[in-house]
Amino acid sequence: MEEDSYNTIKKLLASNNPEELRRGMELVKKEIARIGSSEARPLFEMVSAIFYIDTLDLPNLVPILEEAISLTVGFGKWVVPVLIENLEAGDLKAQMVISHVLGRIGADAIQPLITEYTSSSDPDRHTFILYALSKIKSPAIVQAAQLALDATQSSDRELRDTATRAIGKFAESIPPPLLPETLRKEFREKLEINLADPNANIRTKAVRSLGKLAKYGHLTASEREKLRLVCQHILGTDDSYDWDRAFTVRKEAEEALKYV
Repeated sequence: MEEDSYNTIKKLLASNNPEELRRGMELVKKEIARIGSSEARPLFEMVSAIFYIDTLDLPNLVPILEEAISLTVGFGKWVVPVLIENLEAGDLKAQMVISHVLGRIGADAIQPLITEYTSSSDPDRHTFILYALSKIKSPAIVQAAQLALDATQSSDRELRDTATRAIGKFAESIPPPLLPETLRKEFREKLEINLADPNANIRTKAVRSLGKLAKYGHLTASEREKLRLVCQHILGTDDSYDWDRAFTVRKEAEEALKYV
C-alpha cells in the first residue's frame, strides 16, 4: 500500500465525523480490491479501531459501527485468530463488537473459539467466547454445545448467565435431526435446573431458552406439557398462586407459553 493512501485512510478512520469515516472505509474497500484481503492486515487494524467507539456518547456513529463490522467480516477467515486475541482487550464495548464480528464470520470461527475456550481458565474470557459462539447461525454450532452445557452450572454468575442464553441461541441454529438426543435432553435438564437460580436474570434466560427449545422443535409433547405447567407456576395462574416475583421471568414465561 502506498504511504499516501495509508496516511489518508489512517487519518479518516481516526475521525469521529461520520462522512470522513465512510470515506475512509470506501478507500479501504478500494485498497482491498487492489491488493487482496490477505495482504490487508494494516487496513484491518485501522478498521477494527472503530470497534472502540462509544456509541452511547456518539449515537450518530451506530451505522458506521455496523459498516465496520460488515467490512471486517469481508476480510475473510484469516482475521479470526486476531479477533479472538483482541477479546482480551479489556474494553467491554469492543469485546461485544468483536463477538458480533466472529458471529457474523460464522462456522469458520467455531473451532478456533472452542480451542481458545478450552485453553483458558478465565471465566471472563469464557463468557465472551460463549457470547461470540451464540452469535453464529450455523448447524455446526452443535460442536460447542457441551461447552455451554458445562458453563450453565458455573460458579461465575456472568458465565452461567451467558451459557443459559447460549443454549437457546444454539436451539435456533441446530435443526432437530442434527441435535443428538443426549445433548437435547441435557439442554432441557440444565435449563430446568437454572429455573431455580437465585439470580433473576439467569431464571429469565432459562425460561427464554426453554421456550426456544419448544419453538424450534426440540421438545417432545410431554416435555412441552411440562413446560406449560412450569410457565403457569411462574405466572401464578396454577393452584399454588406462588408466582415468580421478577417481572422479566414472568414476561418470558408468557412468551414461552405461545410455543407449548
